Amino acid sequence: MTPDIAVILPCYNEEAAIGATVAAFRRALPDARIYVFDNNSRDRTVEVARAAGAIVRTERMQGKGHVVRRMFSDVEADIYVMADGDATYDAAAAPEMIRMMLDERLDMVVGARKSEVEAAYRRGHRFGNRMLTGLLARLFGRTFSDILSGYRVFSRRFVKSFPVLSAGFEIETEISIHALELQMPVGELVTQYGARPEGSASKLSTYRDGWRILWTIATLFRIEKPMLFFGVIAAALALFAVLLAIPLGITYFQTGLVPRLPTAMLATGLMILAFLNLFCGLILATVVRGRREVRRLAYLSFAAPGGDDRSIGSTTA
Repeated sequence: MTPDIAVILPCYNEEAAIGATVAAFRRALPDARIYVFDNNSRDRTVEVARAAGAIVRTERMQGKGHVVRRMFSDVEADIYVMADGDATYDAAAAPEMIRMMLDERLDMVVGARKSEVEAAYRRGHRFGNRMLTGLLARLFGRTFSDILSGYRVFSRRFVKSFPVLSAGFEIETEISIHALELQMPVGELVTQYGARPEGSASKLSTYRDGWRILWTIATLFRIEKPMLFFGVIAAALALFAVLLAIPLGITYFQTGLVPRLPTAMLATGLMILAFLNLFCGLILATVVRGRREVRRLAYLSFAAPGGDDRSIGSTTA
């Protein structure tokens, strides 16, 4: 059966680019439904999108994460193609990304950005992307080459089992970590990344959004890997307590006295805190395991992309 494909485009003040974006995806995927989710644009984004033939919806809560949550909740399809409405992503790569998903039965295909145009993908953004991608790989074991790409193809079971919690541009990081933590089959395809058309301006704040993404990685690391997170804190506190206690122990064995009582109390308090962090990590690790099992069951309640392998056999006497 031919899969039902939906192209979902979050937009904020993209009057100059949304018409070209919709037209490009219409050429690449003529049978797909194209949705534009407007996020309180103050220009003619809505009018231009409707004129281009897109289905226009609105999300009043400001932020890309809120828009993605609404898109995933409201749109029903077998395959979802998500991109930005700024005409920077290569719509012609969408059929190949979909084919890759169906042939390999993947739940997500990321369009890893490749650009020779400095204005399209600035060096500072490339460095930040590499740094955050490397950090994610160290914390979660495996990762993608471009965790911040907004060009992705999703299966239905990914979209309908993903509890979107982010509010802003950190949503791509949350999506990547969700796929890694549930060990979903995912893939990447290198795609061209172009400059914005004249009159279109980026909404990304390099430092503010970079810090938000970094904070999101740290927060999700604490939530998803509490034993390691609190274990490191416990080890640091215990080490500090032992270093403070060594001179006290030497003095006690030599004289039978503990002359520096405040230091002894500090070492004792630090060791208590170390054990509290250790037990917090153990308890939360059990809770996280239960949450992960629930999310996995929700994920498995939907069929895999690419059709059903079940066949009905027959017997003869």
